[in-house]
Amino acid sequence: LCVCYCFSAHPCIVGEWSHWSGCAEQCKPSLRIRRRYVQQEPTNAGEPCPALEEKAGCLEYLTYQGQDCGYEHVPAFITTSEYGKERKLRTASSPWPSDKETGYCVEFKTESLSHYCALETRPFARWMQYLREGHTVCVACQPPAMNTDTHRCSGDGHNADGGKILHWEAVGNSRCQGTWKKIRQLEQCSCPLVHSFIFT
Repeated sequence: LCVCYCFSAHPCIVGEWSHWSGCAEQCKPSLRIRRRYVQQEPTNAGEPCPALEEKAGCLEYLTYQGQDCGYEHVPAFITTSEYGKERKLRTASSPWPSDKETGYCVEFKTESLSHYCALETRPFARWMQYLREGHTVCVACQPPAMNTDTHRCSGDGHNADGGKILHWEAVGNSRCQGTWKKIRQLEQCSCPLVHSFIFT
């Protein structure tokens, strides 16, 4: 007599993502991290656990003592506009007035970019795949990337005419970089989300 014991498979269950951490280092391109934890291990060949940690690029312009820093970087460091929303939540104690919106937008036409941008597959770095030669992109300059004295962002091409080639680099993947030309400066960005970035 053969007895069959049937066990149903149970998948891995994980919790919600934590909030993003601050930058691992101040005043230079670095990484931020978020994590989630296993609530139930998989059993009986159930679906395995997904990634429990994600990393994304960032750049903070204040030291832990609250001093401005990081402006010695020559290229324009950019990241997804989503980072700007997250950063606003963490800068309540910044020296900038919170009762009004400060900042501006710069439109650029991308001239060249490395092939490493298109190869990026990490979930929070996929925005790099949307960078294309010849496209117009919008890059917002907001605190704290905006220098408190000059009210400008590093690499925004302030004194550059339309013919000058300027350099940019994606925060989180230093091999994703290229050149662009400034088109104009605006009060607010109006590009599609996939072509909207922020100076970091």
